[in-house]
Amino acid sequence: MERIIVRYKLKNGKVEENEQLVKEVYKQLHRDKPEGFNYATYKLEDGLTFMHIAIIEDGAKNPLPALQAFKNFTGGVNDRCDELPAVNCVTEIGSYGFGFDNLL
Repeated sequence: MERIIVRYKLKNGKVEENEQLVKEVYKQLHRDKPEGFNYATYKLEDGLTFMHIAIIEDGAKNPLPALQAFKNFTGGVNDRCDELPAVNCVTEIGSYGFGFDNLL
């Protein structure tokens, strides 16, 4: 299982645009319903920093690169950011009630 966390900080005035683009990604995910893929996006308390978490089950493929909505989101992300996206593959040590417990 692959777990990815992406974190970035937006420029002032870019939050609404970013949120709309993220919502479009979720609309397409809900339409396409990719198997073996879990995804969540969070806005941190500073209101400018975002974190995306993806969990891809063994044997599944990350659907994001093929989604037009994700291409639209990533196309201008560098222009929206004060701190560019940092992509980290992580190893889960444990979780409880996180919503993905059934994958363990």
